[in-house]
Amino acid sequence: MSNINPSDSSSKKVAAGICAILLGALGIHKFILGYTTEGLIMLLVTILTFGFGGAIMGIVGLVEGIIYLTKTDEEFLNTYIVEKKGWF
Repeated sequence: MSNINPSDSSSKKVAAGICAILLGALGIHKFILGYTTEGLIMLLVTILTFGFGGAIMGIVGLVEGIIYLTKTDEEFLNTYIVEKKGWF
């Protein structure tokens, strides 16, 4: 954990939170956090269902964005950077 910069996690928190709220159906916020598999799942669900699954993925993204932005920097760092919690 010594090579993790807290200010870097704070900027990732804001970027991921805003992207999750605005572009949640595409899973962009997952790619920002380094969760490639989860990001691809969200993107493919949206694309392969011709956008119908995008409504659900958009809601998931909205909820995750709110969760990201309401956590403290320390909680965000521990949960999503150190422990690598992929969903919610």
